[in-house]
Amino acid sequence: MKAPVATGVADGSTGGLTALLTGAMAFSMLQLFLLGALGPRLVGELGVSPAVLGWTTTVGFGTAAVLSPLGGRLVDRIGPRRSLVLLLSVSAAALALIGAAPGPGFLLAAVGLGGLPQALANPATNKAILAAVPPGRRGSVTGTKQSGVQLGAFAAGLPLTALAGGVGWRGAVWTAAATAALAAVWALRALPADPQTAPAGPRASLVPRGAIAWLAVFSLFLGCGIASVNTYLALFGAQRLGMGPTSAGALVAVLGVAGIAGRLGWSRAARPGRAEWLPGVLAAGAVGAAALLFAAPTVRPLVWPAAVAVGVFAVAANAVSMVLVMQRSAPGRAGQDSALVAAGFFTGFAVGPLLFGPLANAGRYGTGWLLVAAEFGAACAVGVTWAVRERRRGR
Repeated sequence: MKAPVATGVADGSTGGLTALLTGAMAFSMLQLFLLGALGPRLVGELGVSPAVLGWTTTVGFGTAAVLSPLGGRLVDRIGPRRSLVLLLSVSAAALALIGAAPGPGFLLAAVGLGGLPQALANPATNKAILAAVPPGRRGSVTGTKQSGVQLGAFAAGLPLTALAGGVGWRGAVWTAAATAALAAVWALRALPADPQTAPAGPRASLVPRGAIAWLAVFSLFLGCGIASVNTYLALFGAQRLGMGPTSAGALVAVLGVAGIAGRLGWSRAARPGRAEWLPGVLAAGAVGAAALLFAAPTVRPLVWPAAVAVGVFAVAANAVSMVLVMQRSAPGRAGQDSALVAAGFFTGFAVGPLLFGPLANAGRYGTGWLLVAAEFGAACAVGVTWAVRERRRGR
């Protein structure tokens, strides 16, 4: 048995901690899903072009990629409680500013601020799990908290998109901002103070090595594909498949629900000896999802199973990579290693929509989905190569 730790959660009562970490993950990336789900309204009401819509993701995740290594060090120093309160507070501020944006320039600046919570999310939540959760339960707790990201996708794609139909897209975003602020108060009141800040020790390398390097590269290609789908799926449904704004936003909700199921299931299956093979397998399934999107203009109902498959395979693969980080991290390096892998993922999120945006501007969604398939294929190649190397090393 492990003793109660800084989070104040004992081994036998991790439910409250799990719920809080799940909420933190949801709010850390909610702006991404909101901008994607509300894309048809933003294009029509705010004068945002499809290319600028892609730039919102690029700016947000580019900021997160740059800040992630430093965010990992910060989490290792100040502890999970301070980090989670900071994450939720800045999420609330960024969402409030997005809702107040008078034009594309202000919108991009607000999205950049939202990169900080994204940089803190994985290091803070992973460190809390390693501190408070027994090894046998870490996979399931990790899968649950990682599913918070997809809970955010569901919230953006269905209830918040429906709310936007009644009170406008700004009102929906401000509602999300107020909820994030309430979550920050919850974290502040529910978690005891972190231990006194430790003095800075020797700085660990910011260059990923070994398994962490492989997972970072895998996450880069995976992030490229997922970000393009998240950003352009609703707009694709509206512009190419003739769907209304609410129905197109529901595609993001479906992706979110499927991602929750996939992350819960595959994270539980990610036991040592098996987990190493899952990234490559899941990335291969994601290639099939991109193929369904390519075929959707010809057979329109295929867009729904495509959204499900992206969630079950591509989105779930990121949760598995975080389980692998916790299995492979050296003592005291969990925050830093989580941040390095997350930096690869966020770099992919920054690059993917930047490549897809010009294709969407030109109406060439088919070419865009083939590009996404190639990105997922590259992730599959990296994942399989690493798994083979690990198996040979274990002999």
